[in-house]
Amino acid sequence: MAQDKCCCGGGVRTILACSGASNVGQITNEVAKKLDMEKQGRFFCLAGVGGHISGMVASVDGSDKVLVIDGCPVACAKLTMDEAGLNGYDYVVVTDLGIEKNHDFALDPTDIDKTLEACCKKLNSPQA
Repeated sequence: MAQDKCCCGGGVRTILACSGASNVGQITNEVAKKLDMEKQGRFFCLAGVGGHISGMVASVDGSDKVLVIDGCPVACAKLTMDEAGLNGYDYVVVTDLGIEKNHDFALDPTDIDKTLEACCKKLNSPQA
């Protein structure tokens, strides 16, 4: 399974998003898709990690850089990674950016942009 490399010639970068059932969960999904489309990393299946699918866990573990994006402090994505024994990843929580969690799926583009900017900063900084 091929993975994208960062534009600057660095190693494999993997992005996992909670993609939860709220506005902030869906913002994580939109941001992960944008990062993938912009070749900033590869959007990867968090459900496969949570299901302990060995090849998927190994792919994430073999990444040079991993970004995990959670929508809120419930931290479903972080807990999934931790439960799978994966650590040393960069981490963004959408509500930490001042975006309020709700059940309105008409996402505000400025919230997506704000989250995208925070994620790009993490991707372009040294790994945690």
